[in-house]
Amino acid sequence: MDVFWEDGCHSAPWCSSLPLALNWRCQVGCCGWGSCRTNCKAIVNNRAEEFNFHRCKNHSSKKLLNLYSVLRDRQRMLYMGNITIGTPPQEFQVIFDTGSSDLWVPSFFCPSPACSTQVRFRHYKSSTFRPTQNTFSIAYGSGSMKGFLTYNIVWIGDLVSTDQLFGLSVVEYRCEGTPFDGILGLKYPNISVFGAISIFDNLKNQGAISEPVFAFYLSKAKGSVVMFGGVYKSYYQGVLNWVPLIHTGDWSVHMECISMKRKVIACSGGCEPFVDTETSLILGPRRLVNNIQKLISAMPGGSEHYISCFAVNTLPSIIFTINGINYPVPAQAYIFKVRGGS
Repeated sequence: MDVFWEDGCHSAPWCSSLPLALNWRCQVGCCGWGSCRTNCKAIVNNRAEEFNFHRCKNHSSKKLLNLYSVLRDRQRMLYMGNITIGTPPQEFQVIFDTGSSDLWVPSFFCPSPACSTQVRFRHYKSSTFRPTQNTFSIAYGSGSMKGFLTYNIVWIGDLVSTDQLFGLSVVEYRCEGTPFDGILGLKYPNISVFGAISIFDNLKNQGAISEPVFAFYLSKAKGSVVMFGGVYKSYYQGVLNWVPLIHTGDWSVHMECISMKRKVIACSGGCEPFVDTETSLILGPRRLVNNIQKLISAMPGGSEHYISCFAVNTLPSIIFTINGINYPVPAQAYIFKVRGGS
């Protein structure tokens, strides 16, 4: 789960980045606005590993919690899970995205190269398919698509949202061969491009979950999950730290500062990060990110910064202070080894 921040407590533009460079160095896992890019070849070459679906057992409320295992690629760059749409169900791999509000998957009518390797929804095979006359257009940091809106039944594990409004893309401009079919948005419905009630809100409104809570457990090892209806205690230790939201329309929180070795290195006057599960890096204003890169002696190379892989053993943690609590990010987390790196 990644943090975006904007200096001076202003809303930041949405950005998505997967900058995997296939070279012989280690790459620092943060970038500034405008310096992000997507490496299609790297995404395609890093095949995803699928983790099996399971449901938590021995819980006091049968509707409180449902777990859905997600997918993780080899570089831990994308976390995806399976959903099904229609009757009989058609399965899709989607990104559970806290940075957007809508659900879309490719349409059977989509002729774009990006759709050629994805699972496409065959509306004519679904008895619960209900079309509309409305179209949509969405732009992301790493692509865009156009399509039409439709209603159908959507399943996330054993949770069902009936008569769910979602999009079917007919034109896509994104990397060909990306390992996901679509996106399931978990942001507030007030920013919905479709003007739709989100699937999460529908699950609550239709009584599929008893609490309006979802949570992510993202692990380097097998077993990453997204939870709906509560937080399963086996996925954390101690007490959960709850952080107030700044805006009712997104997952922005207040962050006091970013520090290293007890010295504030960014966000000195406080700032507003927002948490986005679709992206893989820590993003921020170019000037502040470049200052952090200099502090750890990272060298610029194109739109990225690089450092010796041995530095992960000596560099200090970068500490994010949120709601009075320090969250250290060790060098092993903010520096990642590119293929064949040293």
